[in-house]
Amino acid sequence: VQLQASGGGLVQPGGSLRLSCAASGSIFSINDMGWYRQAPGKQRELVAVITSDYSTNYADSVKGRFTISRDNAKNTVYLQMNSLKPEDTAVYYCNADVTPGWGPKLVYNYWGQGTLVTVSS
Repeated sequence: VQLQASGGGLVQPGGSLRLSCAASGSIFSINDMGWYRQAPGKQRELVAVITSDYSTNYADSVKGRFTISRDNAKNTVYLQMNSLKPEDTAVYYCNADVTPGWGPKLVYNYWGQGTLVTVSS
């Protein structure tokens, strides 16, 4: 199982970006999917998470600006980021709890490779 994140880039303050993360490989089911971020010199932090039944939770710093969603048919999670601020600059990582299609039906946690978001004028 692999997670492939995309959509990062350079954007001006107040702008928007949409991140995508697709899970591929032999997948039986996906439970929680989420986005984390790590700014230079800081620890990785949770940005948003969405459960398999579409319940969501957000970090206080992004509430009202970011929206997490998922397409179960495509095994993909999205992060729509609006009203971006310089402090949103970070490497964004997707994360998912996956039950692979092989072996016993256990849940494994996977990380994507990260995509850089830079908010600057």
